[in-house]
Amino acid sequence: MAGSQIERVFRVLESLTSDPRGLPMQTLAEQLDIPKSATHRLLAELIRLGYVRQNPENLRYHLSTKLVAMGFRYLSGSGADIVQPVLDRLAQETGELVRLGVIEGERQIWIAKSQGARSGLRYDPDMGRDAPLFYTASGHAWLACMSDAEALSLVERQGGERPRDLGPNAPRSNIELLERLRMAREQGYAWVEESSAVGTSAIAAVVRHPSDDRVIGVLSIAGPSARMPGARLHELAPLLLKFTEELSAASLASELFS
Repeated sequence: MAGSQIERVFRVLESLTSDPRGLPMQTLAEQLDIPKSATHRLLAELIRLGYVRQNPENLRYHLSTKLVAMGFRYLSGSGADIVQPVLDRLAQETGELVRLGVIEGERQIWIAKSQGARSGLRYDPDMGRDAPLFYTASGHAWLACMSDAEALSLVERQGGERPRDLGPNAPRSNIELLERLRMAREQGYAWVEESSAVGTSAIAAVVRHPSDDRVIGVLSIAGPSARMPGARLHELAPLLLKFTEELSAASLASELFS
């Protein structure tokens, strides 16, 4: 039996965020490691409360929009109004996708973005998911602030299967990852070309708390490799670092970093 009743409820909700097609009850029961009857009761209660819905055609379970609405209400009343203009200005200056990830325990979660590209190729992943640590610039920027042992331990704990469609330049071993982290430490920022996917590039740097210097977030710029080859990534580095300093100062007035 897996955890308390509250833990099971949140595991159901987290599982349902992983697949927009919805999940069958059998899959959820296996993930929770509890009987189907108990899973059915959890889902029935979540449906009653409005957090989950069931597709009558294929009987799969989906999240409702209630949680999304709650998230937007929270963000509208938090420091997003302070942080968002900073992201918007950086996106406008670069013409690319700007993302902010915040550190929550052992997770880095993308919580805000601004799209600077108005035409042509656009790179625009979903928000609200964990930044993969092993093969993204955002992950490397954060890991580079740790010792090699701490970084590898965190990557192992994040777990999960790596996508099969990673780019050709994704690290293929821990040794390759550590070399990327070494370069990131030397430069003060991390960058990847065709790592998380073919045809995409990104550069990222950490945001630190102005009082104690701890890492509280990661700011990144991402876009098609055709517009962001290696030389362009390094040209953007001074601008990126300038904006991380601005976000560091803004963090004192933002609940997103608390």
